[in-house]
Amino acid sequence: MTAAWHPGPGFIEVDGVRLEVRRLGPPPDRAPTIVFLHEGLGSAALWRDYPDRVCEAVDAGGLVYSRRGYGASDPAELPRPVDFMHREAWDALPRLLDEVGVEAPLLYGHSDGASIALLFAARFPDLPRALVLEAPHAFVEDVTVESIAHLERDYGESGLRARLARWHDRPDDTVLGWTRAWLDPAFRSWDIRGELAAVSAPVLLLQGEEDEYGTWAQVEAVVEGVYGPARAVRLSGCGHAPHRDRPEEALDRATRFLRDVLAAG
Repeated sequence: MTAAWHPGPGFIEVDGVRLEVRRLGPPPDRAPTIVFLHEGLGSAALWRDYPDRVCEAVDAGGLVYSRRGYGASDPAELPRPVDFMHREAWDALPRLLDEVGVEAPLLYGHSDGASIALLFAARFPDLPRALVLEAPHAFVEDVTVESIAHLERDYGESGLRARLARWHDRPDDTVLGWTRAWLDPAFRSWDIRGELAAVSAPVLLLQGEEDEYGTWAQVEAVVEGVYGPARAVRLSGCGHAPHRDRPEEALDRATRFLRDVLAAG
């Protein structure tokens, strides 16, 4: 039995883990559903009103959630394993979708969330209808590790802790659990390029030219690696988060792509 679809914020329990969610618009049996997958330090609330705007523009419902260890969701088991994104994509996300009755999601992922979307689409190629990916990671770059190390060093004194405490119940566990996973020497071999050939859904990639956590090489790896059609957009004057740095352009690009996918059936 699937969980009732109550638009607005709330919680869903999946396999004994309570997850913070926001359900937007009509339920999955009445409209397509866009599932929003947040970045490594993100949460359901940190998307702010961007998912609402995307869903409204394409007449879709939406599911926005905080992964375990983020936002107001239950704490994660730490330290995070090197394959934490695989586990989210292959185990946690499918169970959540089953719980809410989403069978053919449109996935909108940012950073780690974009990588999770790719891994889900590779493991379950018949399920996602399309992927919108902001700043995905397909392999580990020096610039990513250096930026994360800098963030961890300055975390306590930069004001970041106070800012993130607005969005996460346990900001220290959220931040340090994530940075220490990425900075684990074993994580340098993390690479999903070999799995991309199984991704058959249409893909749109949005990449900021001033992204401090990744380069255009990540986009090229995805475009060249996936089996299905992929298009990529460079956004000038944009860092790691197109939906925050260039919200109107990101919204326009994403919603035009999603409308085309839905119109094509």
